[in-house]
Amino acid sequence: MTTTEPRVISHWIDGADSPSSSGRTAPVYNPATGAVQAHVALADQAEIDAAIESAQRGYQVWKTYSIAKRQTVIFAFRELLNARKRELAEIITAEHGKVVSDAMGEILRGQEVVELATGFPHLIKGAFSENASTGVDVYSLKQPLGVVGIISPFNFPAMVPMWFFPVAIAAGNAVVLKPSEKDPSAALWLAQLWKEAGLPDGVFTVLQGDKLAVDGLLHSPVVQSISFVGSTPIAQYIYETASKNGKRVQALGGAKNHMLVLPDADLDLVADQAVNAGYGAAGERCMAISVVLAVEPVADELIAKVSERIANLRIGNGAGVDGVEPDMGPLITGVHRDKVASYVDIAEADGAKIVVDGRGLTIDGHEDGFFFGPTLIDDIPTTSRAYTEEIFGPVLSVVRVQTFQEGLDLINSGEFGNGTAIFTNDGGAARRFQSEVEVGMIGINVPIPVPVAYHSFGGWKASLFGDAKAYGVHGFDFFTREKAITSRWLDPATHGGINLGFPQNN
Repeated sequence: MTTTEPRVISHWIDGADSPSSSGRTAPVYNPATGAVQAHVALADQAEIDAAIESAQRGYQVWKTYSIAKRQTVIFAFRELLNARKRELAEIITAEHGKVVSDAMGEILRGQEVVELATGFPHLIKGAFSENASTGVDVYSLKQPLGVVGIISPFNFPAMVPMWFFPVAIAAGNAVVLKPSEKDPSAALWLAQLWKEAGLPDGVFTVLQGDKLAVDGLLHSPVVQSISFVGSTPIAQYIYETASKNGKRVQALGGAKNHMLVLPDADLDLVADQAVNAGYGAAGERCMAISVVLAVEPVADELIAKVSERIANLRIGNGAGVDGVEPDMGPLITGVHRDKVASYVDIAEADGAKIVVDGRGLTIDGHEDGFFFGPTLIDDIPTTSRAYTEEIFGPVLSVVRVQTFQEGLDLINSGEFGNGTAIFTNDGGAARRFQSEVEVGMIGINVPIPVPVAYHSFGGWKASLFGDAKAYGVHGFDFFTREKAITSRWLDPATHGGINLGFPQNN
């Protein structure tokens, strides 16, 4: 008998698959079965250097492309992506575990940024002031940074990179993408698509790896900026290290998003949206609602409605069976599933009531999969680590508050400031909430307020490190730098003569 070793997922350097010779790999699981389906290469320093050098060569070519030629390539990428997005969604499901329709939704939200990037000429225009001083014109140019690094998380292997690379490439930069080693194949698929779209070799590079690859990007003198999404401790490390090395940084961290429910809210709407926002993608998203602040007397009724909806959720293989998809798939790894379970243990030990318990869930035919059922917790103490820390799983907690102000104060006292929502029919309360809440993205009767592409994504406090949010106008400002030019063309009939004083406007 012969044993077939799982394939090794490679880098993408110089416009082609680039097998690794580092001798280091990490397993890539099928979360629905628990089986190792591949190994991913972990770059050594030589491969890190090769990837960055390739990107630098690609940048030297790409920066000379006219705006019109760049725009043609980006349009071609958009059309290819739109035609083949189902293929990408199935790759994501196979490695991440999320339901295929959820993966399709992720791609469509990322595609919004690609579509924004097709209109980039308007967003990289400079400005011109004629005759700012006598005979002097002042104007500005926006030019690319050079080679830029993107470090993306496991939970959105397509959407999060697409928050950054369409804007970076449109602005004339070359990208080195370091995807999560947990689900690395989507990045290679996107790289192949860029090649088909006509992007020059080296302009989009995929560097597989772990912390060694991350540090290689952070310390490289060639890499001009870092874009990151992940946990707050790592975001802070990325920000501090990259900034120390003179790079621009946009580092988006973790979250603990609250939904404030006022007594006048439509509780059926609230229950539907709490389930969608708490358990969609198995809770593995930084914009998930993890705490419902129920202003009494609505908590008991709301908990009953959410529990009723949980009972009807179908949990299973995200790829579906016989063409029928479940509502929720597994978590990404067994280690992460156990970590999520540990937070439920903590809540229970701290005196919370576990209304619906997702621990120990098994699925017929997928007994070794990394499944964790939707979990609902009531009366969780706000001092519990299960309340204060990001769980990143399908765990929804309810905290009972007596007033709007008590709920607002709880949100504002938290470490994070990523997303929040209020559910109410009172316009005055909603207006006050949006004004006073200390959070970067706010939903009014909208549970997951991810902004559309022509606005920008990013939180406050420990949810964002750096000065620029993702995509939108913030993105184009981040990936370009400005030159201001002061120009005088002398009239041959009148020369100014010698004047050693400081230049003045006149």
